[in-house]
Amino acid sequence: MNEIEELIGLDVVNLPPLQPMLYDDLHQNVLKNLHLELGSGPVLYLISPSYSVLNTVPNETVVEFLNKKENLLNYLKEYVIQNLAIYTVILEMSSYFIEQNNYLVLARFREKGSDGRKFEIKFYTHEPKELLSSYKDKIYIGRDFIDLFNFKRKYWGIKDFIVSVKDQYDRLLDRAEARLENPMEYKSFFQEIKESINETYTESMLILQSLPPYPDLDKLSGKELIEINSQYRNITHFLVELRDEVDEFENLLRYKKETEFVRYVTKFKKDLTNLISYLNIKINGVLSYRIANFRFKHS
Repeated sequence: MNEIEELIGLDVVNLPPLQPMLYDDLHQNVLKNLHLELGSGPVLYLISPSYSVLNTVPNETVVEFLNKKENLLNYLKEYVIQNLAIYTVILEMSSYFIEQNNYLVLARFREKGSDGRKFEIKFYTHEPKELLSSYKDKIYIGRDFIDLFNFKRKYWGIKDFIVSVKDQYDRLLDRAEARLENPMEYKSFFQEIKESINETYTESMLILQSLPPYPDLDKLSGKELIEINSQYRNITHFLVELRDEVDEFENLLRYKKETEFVRYVTKFKKDLTNLISYLNIKINGVLSYRIANFRFKHS
């Protein structure tokens, strides 16, 4: 965990300027109450909205970072919220729990490269009064991937999410070996899920290769809008089949009281559900609106 060391090397003046954005009440309140989780060496530091460390005594490197990089941290939080607002439905899908927790959201950063620009972020929500006393009771609400130097995402970010689904299955297998008393008992489920993931990955990559990476919706014809909408819907169908298989596996694990492992399957299903909802709401939903509006204007 070297997120703090990577961020220390960044200067906010060298990062792309953030464009002004109108937030709804949900995103605005989460921005005010966003807690960061950043690693340095073996320690994951829980950092409050006012940039104090809550869970342990920080070392000199962390203290200096928090004192000198407040502008960078402000930028980082707003960058995260803008990405959540445009490229995910993570906050929307968990808005009930987030509101119940007074909009407290934790953003746990994991570096995805050694250049301090790409990160995977896992998001949780937690009851504020019990954040430190019952930290393990936090609720997982999703994950996102950001590149601090490239806000605009190819294929609306779908490729990164599909790759993540495949990678997560490999990690799920590792955890099964460690957390299940008899992993072979569930061999057929793992095999079915693996086959579904491979099909989803292969077909989705082929579909994405046939689509414009950065579509300008204002310049597309009605026929092009319909085709792009149909292709993204096909990706959704593969994900729905995969999600249903994972859901069946999760139910069995709960019935078998595999409490040490089932929570990882639940997180995996949450990511699939978020991705399906993102496709339905912010990709197919927007494209369908454009198609209807296009037909209306040209009727």
